Amino acid sequence: GEAAGAQCLEAAGLHALNAGELYPVTRFLAMAARATRLLRPQLGDWAQSLHYIGTQATVDFLASMFGRELMQASRRNPRLLLQHLANGYSTAVSYGERSVLWTGDRSARFVMRRDFMPAPYHEGVLLGALEAVGAQDVRVHGRQLSLLDSEYDVSW
Repeated sequence: GEAAGAQCLEAAGLHALNAGELYPVTRFLAMAARATRLLRPQLGDWAQSLHYIGTQATVDFLASMFGRELMQASRRNPRLLLQHLANGYSTAVSYGERSVLWTGDRSARFVMRRDFMPAPYHEGVLLGALEAVGAQDVRVHGRQLSLLDSEYDVSW
């Protein structure tokens, strides 16, 4: 609710969010850490909480101007969506590299380098994005390769 949202903003030293502004990753990490602690009792554990936050972040992003452009460019095609995500992630964050390696007609390995968020968060992001373009039977399995590197086997 609103009280939880206020706690997350407070953890990041903010009073409100401006949807058109890019914030330093340190603020996002502080908000995500607080949100994870608040959600953990309802969702079960840290990973499930991060997964939920990632999915919700995707829903919010796709409602933004940049997100609507991404949806239009993807033409409800999961392959196009993943390619545009790999190329356009920088509209949402100022760090890291992303790439997509196709493993089949309806499967890929999405690779993230120098990204601060743990694998469960990005599992939620990828799941939410693929479901938003109408992909069915979406599966996302992430692996943390090192502190800042991860990869995700995605299929639909």
